[in-house]
Amino acid sequence: MNVRRLIPTAALAGSLTLGLVALSACSPSDAADDAGGGAGKSGGKLAVVTSFYPMQYLAEEIGGSHVDVSTLTKPGVEPHDLELGTRQAAQLGEADYILYLKGIQPAVDEAITAAGVKNTVDATSLTTLEKHGAEVGHDHGDEHADEHAGEEHAEEDHAHEGEAGTDPHIWLDPVKYAEVAKGVGASLEKADPDNAAAYRKNTTTVVERLTALDSAFEQGLADTSTKTFITTHSAFGYLAERYGLTQESIAGISPESEPSPARIKELRTIAAKDKVGTVFFETLVSDKTAKTVAADSGLKTDVLDPIEGITDKSKGADYVEVMESNLAALEKALGAK
Repeated sequence: MNVRRLIPTAALAGSLTLGLVALSACSPSDAADDAGGGAGKSGGKLAVVTSFYPMQYLAEEIGGSHVDVSTLTKPGVEPHDLELGTRQAAQLGEADYILYLKGIQPAVDEAITAAGVKNTVDATSLTTLEKHGAEVGHDHGDEHADEHAGEEHAEEDHAHEGEAGTDPHIWLDPVKYAEVAKGVGASLEKADPDNAAAYRKNTTTVVERLTALDSAFEQGLADTSTKTFITTHSAFGYLAERYGLTQESIAGISPESEPSPARIKELRTIAAKDKVGTVFFETLVSDKTAKTVAADSGLKTDVLDPIEGITDKSKGADYVEVMESNLAALEKALGAK
Protein backbone atom coordinates (compact mmCIF):
# COMPACT_ATOMS: atom_id res chain seq x y z
CA MET A 1 0.00 0.00 0.00
CA ASN A 2 2.54 2.52 -1.15
CA VAL A 3 0.90 5.89 -0.55
CA ARG A 4 4.08 7.68 -1.60
CA ARG A 5 3.74 6.48 -5.17
CA LEU A 6 0.46 8.32 -5.66
CA ILE A 7 0.71 11.22 -8.07
CA PRO A 8 -0.15 14.67 -6.66
CA THR A 9 -3.91 14.85 -6.35
CA ALA A 10 -4.19 18.53 -7.22
CA ALA A 11 -2.44 17.99 -10.54
CA LEU A 12 -4.48 14.86 -11.15
CA ALA A 13 -7.75 16.68 -10.52
CA GLY A 14 -6.90 19.21 -13.20
CA SER A 15 -5.86 16.64 -15.76
CA LEU A 16 -8.91 14.51 -15.12
CA THR A 17 -11.25 17.47 -15.46
CA LEU A 18 -9.69 18.29 -18.83
CA GLY A 19 -9.96 14.61 -19.75
CA LEU A 20 -13.68 14.63 -18.99
CA VAL A 21 -14.21 17.53 -21.38
CA ALA A 22 -11.96 16.19 -24.10
CA LEU A 23 -13.54 12.76 -24.05
CA SER A 24 -17.17 13.78 -23.77
CA ALA A 25 -17.74 12.61 -27.33
CA CYS A 26 -16.25 9.15 -26.74
CA SER A 27 -18.51 6.14 -26.95
CA PRO A 28 -19.29 4.27 -23.70
CA SER A 29 -17.34 1.25 -24.89
CA ASP A 30 -14.25 3.38 -25.55
CA ALA A 31 -14.51 5.00 -22.13
CA ALA A 32 -14.63 1.65 -20.40
CA ASP A 33 -11.51 0.10 -21.91
CA ASP A 34 -9.34 0.85 -18.90
CA ALA A 35 -11.86 -0.27 -16.28
CA GLY A 36 -13.32 -3.45 -17.66
CA GLY A 37 -16.97 -2.42 -18.03
CA GLY A 38 -19.43 -0.17 -19.80
CA ALA A 39 -21.05 2.97 -18.45
CA GLY A 40 -24.40 4.57 -19.08
CA LYS A 41 -27.82 2.91 -19.39
CA SER A 42 -27.59 -0.42 -21.17
CA GLY A 43 -30.43 -2.86 -21.62
CA GLY A 44 -32.43 -1.08 -18.94
CA LYS A 45 -29.81 -1.74 -16.26
CA LEU A 46 -28.38 0.90 -13.94
CA ALA A 47 -24.76 1.65 -14.92
CA VAL A 48 -22.82 1.45 -11.67
CA VAL A 49 -19.13 2.36 -11.25
CA THR A 50 -17.33 1.36 -8.05
CA SER A 51 -13.92 2.37 -6.76
CA PHE A 52 -12.52 -0.99 -5.62
CA TYR A 53 -13.55 -4.51 -4.61
CA PRO A 54 -15.37 -3.98 -1.27
CA MET A 55 -17.65 -1.47 -3.00
CA GLN A 56 -17.99 -3.67 -6.08
CA TYR A 57 -19.11 -6.61 -3.93
CA LEU A 58 -21.96 -4.64 -2.34
CA ALA A 59 -23.07 -3.14 -5.65
CA GLU A 60 -23.19 -6.55 -7.33
CA GLU A 61 -24.86 -8.39 -4.46
CA ILE A 62 -27.48 -5.72 -3.76
CA GLY A 63 -27.97 -4.58 -7.34
CA GLY A 64 -28.32 -8.11 -8.70
CA SER A 65 -29.68 -8.38 -12.23
CA HIS A 66 -30.76 -4.74 -12.31
CA VAL A 67 -27.27 -3.24 -12.41
CA ASP A 68 -24.26 -3.33 -14.69
CA VAL A 69 -21.26 -2.98 -12.36
CA SER A 70 -17.72 -2.00 -13.32
CA THR A 71 -14.82 -1.13 -11.04
CA LEU A 72 -11.96 1.33 -11.42
CA THR A 73 -9.47 -0.98 -9.68
CA LYS A 74 -8.67 -4.12 -11.64
CA PRO A 75 -7.98 -7.41 -9.77
CA GLY A 76 -4.40 -7.55 -8.52
CA VAL A 77 -3.91 -3.78 -8.41
CA GLU A 78 -3.18 -2.39 -4.95
CA PRO A 79 -6.01 0.17 -4.57
CA HIS A 80 -3.86 2.86 -2.97
CA ASP A 81 -1.51 2.75 -5.96
CA LEU A 82 -4.24 3.32 -8.55
CA GLU A 83 -3.58 6.04 -11.10
CA LEU A 84 -6.59 6.88 -13.24
CA GLY A 85 -6.44 7.49 -16.96
CA THR A 86 -8.61 9.96 -18.82
CA ARG A 87 -10.83 7.19 -20.18
CA GLN A 88 -11.63 6.04 -16.66
CA ALA A 89 -12.46 9.63 -15.78
CA ALA A 90 -14.83 9.73 -18.73
CA GLN A 91 -16.43 6.49 -17.56
CA LEU A 92 -17.20 8.09 -14.21
CA GLY A 93 -18.97 10.97 -15.94
CA GLU A 94 -21.20 8.55 -17.86
CA ALA A 95 -22.25 6.47 -14.83
CA ASP A 96 -25.78 6.43 -13.44
CA TYR A 97 -24.53 5.64 -9.94
CA ILE A 98 -21.09 5.75 -8.29
CA LEU A 99 -20.13 3.95 -5.08
CA TYR A 100 -16.76 4.69 -3.47
CA LEU A 101 -15.03 4.91 -0.10
CA LYS A 102 -13.47 8.29 0.56
CA GLY A 103 -9.94 8.29 1.95
CA ILE A 104 -8.69 5.03 0.43
CA GLN A 105 -7.84 6.34 -3.06
CA PRO A 106 -7.17 10.10 -3.25
CA ALA A 107 -6.94 9.96 -7.04
CA VAL A 108 -10.42 8.45 -7.22
CA ASP A 109 -11.81 10.97 -4.75
CA GLU A 110 -10.64 13.84 -6.97
CA ALA A 111 -11.98 12.25 -10.16
CA ILE A 112 -15.40 11.57 -8.64
CA THR A 113 -15.68 15.17 -7.51
CA ALA A 114 -14.85 16.28 -11.05
CA ALA A 115 -17.40 13.86 -12.55
CA GLY A 116 -20.31 15.46 -10.69
CA VAL A 117 -22.68 12.48 -10.98
CA LYS A 118 -25.93 13.02 -9.07
CA ASN A 119 -26.19 9.52 -7.58
CA THR A 120 -22.74 9.38 -5.95
CA VAL A 121 -22.46 7.56 -2.63
CA ASP A 122 -19.49 7.75 -0.25
CA ALA A 123 -19.53 4.61 1.94
CA THR A 124 -17.87 6.45 4.83
CA SER A 125 -21.04 8.52 5.18
CA LEU A 126 -23.07 5.37 5.87
CA THR A 127 -21.32 4.41 9.11
CA THR A 128 -19.07 5.94 11.78
CA LEU A 129 -15.31 6.10 11.26
CA GLU A 130 -12.77 5.76 14.07
CA LYS A 131 -9.03 6.22 14.56
CA HIS A 132 -6.76 3.17 14.68
CA GLY A 133 -3.10 2.40 14.13
CA ALA A 134 -1.70 4.48 16.99
CA GLU A 135 0.51 1.58 18.02
CA VAL A 136 3.03 2.71 15.40
CA GLY A 137 5.32 5.60 16.30
CA HIS A 138 5.43 5.05 20.06
CA ASP A 139 7.96 7.09 22.01
CA HIS A 140 11.08 4.97 22.47
CA GLY A 141 13.14 7.56 24.29
CA ASP A 142 16.06 9.19 22.49
CA GLU A 143 17.23 6.19 20.47
CA HIS A 144 17.71 6.46 16.74
CA ALA A 145 16.25 9.87 15.86
CA ASP A 146 16.42 9.05 12.16
CA GLU A 147 14.32 5.95 12.72
CA HIS A 148 11.66 8.00 14.47
CA ALA A 149 11.61 10.36 11.52
CA GLY A 150 10.62 7.39 9.38
CA GLU A 151 7.92 6.42 11.84
CA GLU A 152 6.58 9.98 11.86
CA HIS A 153 6.46 9.84 8.08
CA ALA A 154 4.36 6.69 8.35
CA GLU A 155 1.98 8.58 10.63
CA GLU A 156 1.81 11.39 8.08
CA ASP A 157 0.87 8.83 5.43
CA HIS A 158 -1.86 7.60 7.73
CA ALA A 159 -3.21 11.13 8.13
CA HIS A 160 -3.93 11.26 4.39
CA GLU A 161 -6.45 8.43 4.80
CA GLY A 162 -9.99 9.22 5.88
CA GLU A 163 -10.93 12.40 7.69
CA ALA A 164 -8.41 13.72 10.22
CA GLY A 165 -6.49 10.45 10.35
CA THR A 166 -9.53 8.20 10.68
CA ASP A 167 -9.29 4.58 9.61
CA PRO A 168 -11.16 3.89 6.34
CA HIS A 169 -10.99 0.05 6.53
CA ILE A 170 -14.63 -0.28 7.62
CA TRP A 171 -15.37 -3.31 5.41
CA LEU A 172 -13.20 -5.55 7.63
CA ASP A 173 -15.79 -5.24 10.41
CA PRO A 174 -18.89 -7.23 9.34
CA VAL A 175 -21.11 -5.06 11.54
CA LYS A 176 -19.97 -1.77 10.00
CA TYR A 177 -19.99 -3.33 6.54
CA ALA A 178 -23.63 -4.33 7.14
CA GLU A 179 -24.41 -0.71 8.02
CA VAL A 180 -22.84 0.33 4.73
CA ALA A 181 -24.83 -2.35 2.89
CA LYS A 182 -28.10 -0.96 4.27
CA GLY A 183 -27.14 2.52 3.10
CA VAL A 184 -26.18 1.26 -0.35
CA GLY A 185 -29.50 -0.55 -0.66
CA ALA A 186 -31.44 2.56 0.27
CA SER A 187 -29.47 4.70 -2.18
CA LEU A 188 -30.06 2.23 -5.03
CA GLU A 189 -33.78 2.30 -4.27
CA LYS A 190 -33.69 6.07 -4.59
CA ALA A 191 -31.63 5.99 -7.80
CA ASP A 192 -33.79 3.31 -9.43
CA PRO A 193 -37.23 3.26 -7.75
CA ASP A 194 -38.72 0.91 -10.34
CA ASN A 195 -36.59 -1.91 -8.86
CA ALA A 196 -36.73 -0.82 -5.22
CA ALA A 197 -38.35 -4.08 -4.04
CA ALA A 198 -35.51 -6.16 -5.50
CA TYR A 199 -32.83 -3.95 -3.95
CA ARG A 200 -34.59 -4.15 -0.59
CA LYS A 201 -34.76 -7.95 -0.76
CA ASN A 202 -31.11 -8.28 -1.80
CA THR A 203 -30.01 -5.91 0.96
CA THR A 204 -31.75 -8.11 3.52
CA THR A 205 -29.90 -11.15 2.16
CA VAL A 206 -26.51 -9.41 2.31
CA VAL A 207 -27.10 -8.12 5.85
CA GLU A 208 -28.14 -11.60 7.02
CA ARG A 209 -24.94 -13.03 5.52
CA LEU A 210 -22.82 -10.41 7.29
CA THR A 211 -24.67 -10.94 10.57
CA ALA A 212 -23.87 -14.65 10.36
CA LEU A 213 -20.24 -13.80 9.65
CA ASP A 214 -20.15 -11.53 12.70
CA SER A 215 -21.51 -14.35 14.86
CA ALA A 216 -18.88 -16.74 13.53
CA PHE A 217 -16.07 -14.31 14.41
CA GLU A 218 -17.53 -13.59 17.84
CA GLN A 219 -17.80 -17.28 18.69
CA GLY A 220 -14.54 -18.33 17.04
CA LEU A 221 -12.43 -15.70 18.80
CA ALA A 222 -14.17 -15.68 22.19
CA ASP A 223 -11.68 -18.02 23.89
CA THR A 224 -8.09 -17.79 22.67
CA SER A 225 -4.62 -18.21 24.19
CA THR A 226 -3.66 -14.67 23.17
CA LYS A 227 -5.55 -11.62 21.95
CA THR A 228 -2.63 -9.99 20.15
CA PHE A 229 -1.77 -10.37 16.47
CA ILE A 230 0.97 -8.79 14.36
CA THR A 231 0.20 -7.74 10.80
CA THR A 232 1.91 -5.86 8.01
CA HIS A 233 -0.10 -2.66 8.30
CA SER A 234 -2.95 -1.18 10.31
CA ALA A 235 -5.87 -2.47 8.26
CA PHE A 236 -7.57 -4.52 10.96
CA GLY A 237 -8.31 -1.94 13.64
CA TYR A 238 -12.08 -2.24 13.33
CA LEU A 239 -11.93 -6.04 13.35
CA ALA A 240 -9.65 -6.07 16.40
CA GLU A 241 -11.87 -3.66 18.31
CA ARG A 242 -15.03 -5.58 17.41
CA TYR A 243 -13.74 -8.91 18.72
CA GLY A 244 -11.60 -7.80 21.65
CA LEU A 245 -8.23 -8.25 19.95
CA THR A 246 -5.09 -6.10 19.85
CA GLN A 247 -3.58 -5.27 16.46
CA GLU A 248 0.16 -4.57 16.30
CA SER A 249 1.26 -3.40 12.86
CA ILE A 250 4.78 -3.50 11.54
CA ALA A 251 4.82 -0.31 9.50
CA GLY A 252 1.60 1.58 10.05
CA ILE A 253 -0.58 2.33 7.05
CA SER A 254 2.02 1.42 4.39
CA PRO A 255 2.80 -2.31 4.19
CA GLU A 256 5.69 -1.73 1.79
CA SER A 257 7.70 0.58 4.05
CA GLU A 258 10.56 -0.86 6.06
CA PRO A 259 10.10 -1.04 9.84
CA SER A 260 12.70 0.74 11.96
CA PRO A 261 15.08 -1.29 14.16
CA ALA A 262 13.29 0.25 17.15
CA ARG A 263 9.92 -1.05 15.91
CA ILE A 264 11.33 -4.53 15.28
CA LYS A 265 12.73 -4.56 18.79
CA GLU A 266 9.38 -3.46 20.18
CA LEU A 267 7.53 -6.17 18.23
CA ARG A 268 9.96 -8.79 19.54
CA THR A 269 9.12 -7.72 23.08
CA ILE A 270 5.39 -7.71 22.36
CA ALA A 271 5.52 -11.16 20.75
CA ALA A 272 7.28 -12.64 23.77
CA LYS A 273 5.05 -10.92 26.32
CA ASP A 274 1.74 -11.69 24.60
CA LYS A 275 2.71 -15.14 23.31
CA VAL A 276 2.35 -14.19 19.65
CA GLY A 277 3.34 -17.00 17.30
CA THR A 278 2.46 -15.62 13.85
CA VAL A 279 3.17 -12.54 11.74
CA PHE A 280 0.51 -11.91 9.11
CA PHE A 281 1.11 -10.57 5.61
CA GLU A 282 -1.34 -9.90 2.77
CA THR A 283 -1.87 -10.93 -0.83
CA LEU A 284 -1.44 -7.74 -2.89
CA VAL A 285 1.96 -6.65 -1.53
CA SER A 286 5.33 -8.28 -0.92
CA ASP A 287 5.68 -10.56 2.11
CA LYS A 288 9.34 -9.56 2.53
CA THR A 289 8.82 -7.27 5.53
CA ALA A 290 6.60 -9.74 7.39
CA LYS A 291 9.07 -12.57 6.83
CA THR A 292 11.95 -10.39 8.03
CA VAL A 293 10.15 -9.53 11.25
CA ALA A 294 9.04 -13.13 11.74
CA ALA A 295 12.55 -14.48 11.25
CA ASP A 296 13.94 -11.91 13.68
CA SER A 297 11.53 -13.07 16.38
CA GLY A 298 11.40 -16.77 15.51
CA LEU A 299 7.73 -16.60 14.46
CA LYS A 300 5.65 -18.21 11.70
CA THR A 301 3.94 -16.31 8.88
CA ASP A 302 0.45 -16.58 7.45
CA VAL A 303 -2.01 -14.56 5.35
CA LEU A 304 -4.55 -12.14 6.79
CA ASP A 305 -6.25 -10.66 3.77
CA PRO A 306 -7.51 -7.03 3.87
CA ILE A 307 -9.75 -7.98 0.91
CA GLU A 308 -8.89 -4.99 -1.20
CA GLY A 309 -9.12 -7.17 -4.29
CA ILE A 310 -9.84 -10.79 -5.28
CA THR A 311 -7.15 -12.62 -7.28
CA ASP A 312 -6.11 -16.23 -7.84
CA LYS A 313 -4.02 -15.87 -4.66
CA SER A 314 -7.06 -15.06 -2.54
CA LYS A 315 -8.27 -17.76 -0.17
CA GLY A 316 -11.85 -17.50 -1.35
CA ALA A 317 -13.95 -16.43 -4.32
CA ASP A 318 -15.67 -13.47 -2.66
CA TYR A 319 -15.74 -11.26 0.42
CA VAL A 320 -17.49 -13.75 2.71
CA GLU A 321 -15.26 -16.67 1.76
CA VAL A 322 -12.07 -14.65 2.28
CA MET A 323 -13.33 -13.39 5.63
CA GLU A 324 -14.01 -16.99 6.65
CA SER A 325 -10.41 -17.81 5.70
CA ASN A 326 -9.25 -14.84 7.78
CA LEU A 327 -11.21 -16.18 10.74
CA ALA A 328 -9.61 -19.61 10.37
CA ALA A 329 -6.15 -18.01 10.24
CA LEU A 330 -6.82 -15.93 13.36
CA GLU A 331 -8.22 -18.91 15.25
CA LYS A 332 -5.08 -20.89 14.47
CA ALA A 333 -2.65 -18.06 15.26
CA LEU A 334 -4.37 -16.98 18.46
CA GLY A 335 -4.88 -20.47 19.79
CA ALA A 336 -8.67 -20.59 19.74
CA LYS A 337 -10.12 -23.27 22.00
